[in-house]
Amino acid sequence: MTIKAYATQSATTPLAPFEIERRAVGPHDVQIDILFCGVCHSDLHQARNEWGNTQYPCVPGHEIVGRVTAVGDHVRKFAVGDVAAVGCMVDSCQHCPACDEGLEQYCENGFTLTYNGNMAGQGENTLGGYSQRIVVTEGFVLKVSHSEDQLAAVAPLLCAGITTYSPLKHWGAGPGKKIGIVGIGGLGHMGVKLAKMLGAHVVAFTTSPGKKEAALALGADEVVVSKNEDEMAAHANSFDMILDTVAASHNLDAFVALLHRDGTLVLVGAPEHPHPSPQVFGLMMGRKSIAGSAIGSIAETQEMLDLCARHNVVSDVEMIGIQDIETAYDRLARGDVRYRFVIDNQTLAA
Repeated sequence: MTIKAYATQSATTPLAPFEIERRAVGPHDVQIDILFCGVCHSDLHQARNEWGNTQYPCVPGHEIVGRVTAVGDHVRKFAVGDVAAVGCMVDSCQHCPACDEGLEQYCENGFTLTYNGNMAGQGENTLGGYSQRIVVTEGFVLKVSHSEDQLAAVAPLLCAGITTYSPLKHWGAGPGKKIGIVGIGGLGHMGVKLAKMLGAHVVAFTTSPGKKEAALALGADEVVVSKNEDEMAAHANSFDMILDTVAASHNLDAFVALLHRDGTLVLVGAPEHPHPSPQVFGLMMGRKSIAGSAIGSIAETQEMLDLCARHNVVSDVEMIGIQDIETAYDRLARGDVRYRFVIDNQTLAA
């Protein structure tokens, strides 16, 4: 089927109207008419080939919420009319040790990205949620139980939400734990909300004193201006975990110094250039760790969505029409969004 989308044809050309083909619904497929799609910083990186791996044409978008309009004969979890979601991946090999353990995001043969991924055996790149419709195998589709009026704000949970929830859960964020969130942007604002939802004592870190009140409003118990040495020193050796969401290269040593013995600094921001190498002694003296985390599994994503629905947690969003995507990208590059742009996909029909 031919549908409307927005695509870029090169790293230097703007996103523009483009027609794409979606596959026919197979026996295990779910067809979703897309209502809303979040705008992730990864979309900007990929559209402009800042990671050097973009395949063109590129139709970004991996924070997708929509309504099921068709299902295959063997689909059991979804019916026409259901509200469903798709995140950062639409397939994996299904037979490696990671997939066997339900950790598709670490598929040892490479999971299939929702966009800019290779179609199995075809060599074509996948096309994402800046489009009217998507067809995805049932195992990679999520159920949404939030209210209808929250669906736009649910969309960023499919990347920003799960990217922060998965490490918070893995490293035991919860009651009695002191958790730091570095950066108050698309990822960081969800990190604050989710760590608080899990019952942790949450400290937000920002370089901007002007963001203190906003961070407190998101649920942070304390806010530290990371450029203020006295404020940083007051928290030395006290954190069980610090989640670093910043997508720009920066010095990690200042945050390692804040970890308690056996504490972990977890990196989820993907900078264009590598971070400076941390000092080894800062890690050795306290058995501290620096780790990374990539999105989350399908099961974790469903768990996160269900928890967020029960606790009434959504992203803070600014709605845009697809025609405003280049302006949104420019603002995103400047950090001028509180905290996630979301596309109203109905505007694709204009």
